[in-house]
Amino acid sequence: MNKYIKIAIALLVCLAVGYSASTVTRPSVETWYPTLIKPIFNPPNWIFMPMWTLLYILMAVAAGLVWDKIKEQNEVVKKALLFFIIQLTLNAIWSYLFFGLKNPLLALIEIALLWLMIYETYLKFIKINKTAGYLLIPYMAWVAFAAILNASIWWLNR
Repeated sequence: MNKYIKIAIALLVCLAVGYSASTVTRPSVETWYPTLIKPIFNPPNWIFMPMWTLLYILMAVAAGLVWDKIKEQNEVVKKALLFFIIQLTLNAIWSYLFFGLKNPLLALIEIALLWLMIYETYLKFIKINKTAGYLLIPYMAWVAFAAILNASIWWLNR
C-alpha cells in the first residue's frame, strides 16, 4: 500500500470521527449552546466546521506519513499510531461530554487529557517524520484554545 492510500484511509477515519462528533454537536449548537454565557473571545459558530475539517485533514496527513514508515520502524510506528488513535477517540468523546451530556466541567477535565495525548502523539510523530509532527501543531494550538474556551464557559455558567 503506498503513502497516498494510507493518507486517504487515515482521512476517512478522521473525517468519520469528526462526523460522528458533529451528530451530537449540531443539535446542541442550535438549542443548548446559545443559552450559555460565553466569553468575549468566543469565535462565531460558523468557524468551527471549517477549522475542524482542516485539522482533521492535517491529522490524517500526519498519520499517513507516520504509517508509511511502518516497514522501517515497525514498533515505534505502531506505538505512535496507538497514541494517535487514543487522542482521536478522546477528541470525539469531548463532543459527547460537552454537547451531548451538556457537561462543561467533565468536558474540561477530558480536554486536558486530550491535549496531553495530542502532545505525546506529536512527540512520537516528530521522531518518525518531522513533517508529520509539525502538522499536529495547529491541532495542539486549537485544542489549547478550546480548553481555555471550555474553562471559561464552565466558569461563567457554573
